[in-house]
Amino acid sequence: MADAIGNKAAKDYHLDVAAPDQGFFAKGLGNTDWGMKNRLSRIFSPKSGNTVMLAFDHGYIMGSTAGLERLDVSIAPLCEYADVLMGTRGALRSCIPPTLNKAVCLRATHDSSVLFEDMSQGCGLGVDMEEALRMNASALAIQCFVGGAGERDSLEVLCRAADAGYRYGVPVMGVTAVGKEMERTPKYFLLATRILAELGASMVKTYFCEDFEKVVAACPVPIVIAGGKKLPEAEALTMAYRAIQSGARGVDMGRNIFQSDCPVAMCKAVAKVVHQGFTDKEAYEFYLSEKN
Repeated sequence: MADAIGNKAAKDYHLDVAAPDQGFFAKGLGNTDWGMKNRLSRIFSPKSGNTVMLAFDHGYIMGSTAGLERLDVSIAPLCEYADVLMGTRGALRSCIPPTLNKAVCLRATHDSSVLFEDMSQGCGLGVDMEEALRMNASALAIQCFVGGAGERDSLEVLCRAADAGYRYGVPVMGVTAVGKEMERTPKYFLLATRILAELGASMVKTYFCEDFEKVVAACPVPIVIAGGKKLPEAEALTMAYRAIQSGARGVDMGRNIFQSDCPVAMCKAVAKVVHQGFTDKEAYEFYLSEKN
């Protein structure tokens, strides 16, 4: 068994070598079956290879937060401008019209609420695969606390979800949570994203950081970045642009869209970066033109 003592630091990520072509456009997923590839093709555009996920799952740990007081008012009108809806089953059933033909990445874990000082105590599986199929989910999102007190339990949840996902052809997105005591460094994200992929995640959601191209290169499946805290629109678009240029296959943004001064314009601007190759400056100019 490998141990950390004497382990040589990684240094050659072969950034100039493309990932092997497995006959499918999504990195590392060419050996999955037809059903999973079909769902992945709803999440990631076969044309650009990328995705814009609209995250509005914050209420499952935060309750009501700015911009999410009324999901039917603030989120439902935004959905048409994203590729994937990232939410809980309760929010989707109660507030999002079922006639909206968008891929769903279903939040499948339950965690500690913001009432707890340390939210890295682990999580449980709150949605089984039968329920996910009833919800017509294209993927499940599983929160994982690598480096936190709940690491072992959350990784167990990921493994069991991945087992069910491969059984039924439903991709699982491993989400690298960053608890109060966890690092937010390239070293940490290199470790966390790789662990989730090796344990069976079909894609990984993580945070943008310096040397992000190394994080992407070392992860054998597609990476999507988290939007994180609310930033000024120009900064959020720069983060998205830098992530895509570093090899990320999309963004999963919530607060940087629904808390924007003009959420529709911001969602459209993010899509310009992700799918159409806009620079951050071009996307911000687009945002301003749409806003006005």
